[in-house]
Amino acid sequence: MAPPTSSASAPLRTLDAAVFTHPAAAASDQTDLGARTRVLTLSTIAFTLMFAVWLMFAVIGIPIQKEFALSDVQFYWLGAIAVLNGAIWRLPFGILTDRVGGRKVFTGLLLASAVASFLVSIATSFPMLMVCAFLVGIAGNSFTAGIAWNSVWFPKNRQGLALGTFGAGNVGPSLTKMFGPALIALVPAVGLVGGVVPGGWRFVPFAYTVLLVLMAAAVWFMSPVDRVPAKGKPLGASLRPLNQVRVWRFSLYYLVVFGAYVALSLALPKYYVANYHLELKVAALLAALFVFPASLLRPLGGYLSDLYGPRVVMYCVFTSLVLTCGVLALPPGALGITLDVTSFTIMVFLVGVGMGIGKAAVYKYIPEYFPKDVGAVGGLVGALGALGGFFLPLIFGYVKEWTGLVSTPFAVLLVLVIISFAWLHLVVLRMPKPEVDARVLP
Repeated sequence: MAPPTSSASAPLRTLDAAVFTHPAAAASDQTDLGARTRVLTLSTIAFTLMFAVWLMFAVIGIPIQKEFALSDVQFYWLGAIAVLNGAIWRLPFGILTDRVGGRKVFTGLLLASAVASFLVSIATSFPMLMVCAFLVGIAGNSFTAGIAWNSVWFPKNRQGLALGTFGAGNVGPSLTKMFGPALIALVPAVGLVGGVVPGGWRFVPFAYTVLLVLMAAAVWFMSPVDRVPAKGKPLGASLRPLNQVRVWRFSLYYLVVFGAYVALSLALPKYYVANYHLELKVAALLAALFVFPASLLRPLGGYLSDLYGPRVVMYCVFTSLVLTCGVLALPPGALGITLDVTSFTIMVFLVGVGMGIGKAAVYKYIPEYFPKDVGAVGGLVGALGALGGFFLPLIFGYVKEWTGLVSTPFAVLLVLVIISFAWLHLVVLRMPKPEVDARVLP
């Protein structure tokens, strides 16, 4: 833990200021500012697009279910298998980014995602769709690559805001939710240009294919020369921080604020259709009201974490999630509470607010404690958190079949929040008083 700043550091700050105002230093800083701005802008746009592709089955899975006569469990498997591949490679991609640079890794991910998205558009059977959905999942690994890429370009006191801004690319699924149903209805099933451009739900992955290729070109030709913090570093040294319990605790927090976010992004459109009997386009738009705050508030979460420290922010996040999920987990009519579609949407929106702020807070911890291993630690935290996005939809499906409760997703989430909150509080209780009062906390 870094010691608190004292008055002894004043001469150093004065010297830093003098160096900074030197013309050569100022010119260098302006160059760095332009480069880091390009990195943040390009990586955020690319991540937004790849995140939309990664979770597109939340929307196109509904017409796919109808076309191929899939069960609810098969529907959940289709989205979950894509999430799985977007989770299991996060650690390797984080380490790879530290070793070869974000520009190369992002370009490769964009092109691989484009191929996979195109294959989805021509799939003709459920087994083929499962294979293609798994391949599409490669897009989900862009998160840890982007975290590692941006971390080396931004100073410590700006990393929370920068990483939160990049993480706002989580808003990507809302693009599919907002425009996907309209495109499915607009483009005839027979396609366009004599069938060269597929129609119906197949047009969505086809359109994403084109956008991914264009974005790959933009990243490759517009990004600055890579900074490679772990070039030549032994693999064992990169993996050594992963044996710390703290890393696994951060992973549990991220499972709650990100893994559950992914799971709910997949489940909410169907939840609205099944329980409130809404049309797909309306259900998708209402689900987007959860995605927006859960994504766009990440910069705010990063800023608050820079200002107050991540522990304070996570206390507030867990408190809000206990309250909101506690209400949503109640079976209809329990305690005299039955949520209509408006009340339900408001409560889900508040869940999204907590998750959006919490996601940035979790990743503020990582460069604070592991500044030279952001790729590895961020990769593991991201991988385990994203695995929640794979397992939770399946748990939702199986527990609902077992209990028959429509509120199953929120009951499962409530249990996870309580466990995470208890672990955080237990750690704080065991800390010495000076550490509890410090801004940067375990």
